Amino acid sequence: MRFEDWEPVYERVLADLGFDRAADEAVRDRAAEHATPFDLARLDCSGATVAVAGAGPSLEADAALAREADLVFAASTATDRLADRGVAVDAMVTDLDKNPDTGLDRTRHGAVVVAHAHGDNGDLVGEWLPRYDAAHTLVTTQAAPVDGVVNVGGFTDGDRAAFLADRCGAARLVFPGWDLDDPDVGGMKARKLDWAERLLRLLERRRGERFPVLDGRRESIDPI
Repeated sequence: MRFEDWEPVYERVLADLGFDRAADEAVRDRAAEHATPFDLARLDCSGATVAVAGAGPSLEADAALAREADLVFAASTATDRLADRGVAVDAMVTDLDKNPDTGLDRTRHGAVVVAHAHGDNGDLVGEWLPRYDAAHTLVTTQAAPVDGVVNVGGFTDGDRAAFLADRCGAARLVFPGWDLDDPDVGGMKARKLDWAERLLRLLERRRGERFPVLDGRRESIDPI
């Protein structure tokens, strides 16, 4: 997704959740100091089925869905949980807030981490991004891209992983570990999950694909 197409969506997210674009841009610029251009060809998904793994309670039960996919892009702690079940993750997508040590270990061993910079994680960006091997780190923003920091679309780790797979040419997306009605999620996290759902609906419309994770839900999703 081009930034000019993403920007109106981004502005709606900011307005709804009360986030500050200037703060996003400030942390993005801080992250840019540690970012180098990343060759997206390393994540080529052409013709592939990509499992976009969420970190919901169903992930372990859905592990076979990830195992059978050609590639796996995993949100944050889903990376560790899949590894525990012998499922290799091709890209860990994270905003560094839960398991940054996993990202550090991955980049030290040449595995890809997609590290996101936003207005609320400046301290984490400053602490961890300089320690990651930049050669194996794709740095992302939800604001305008700059220097080595890119914008692939998406807002939460999970839906950003889906937008990244789309950007890299995925033929089909599947969604292990997505629990859009998780009763244990509330407050701001629930509002973010609502946006993740809306963004997946936007992405499936753009792709002309129907994501099983949205079956039975489409008519109730507020359009973007």
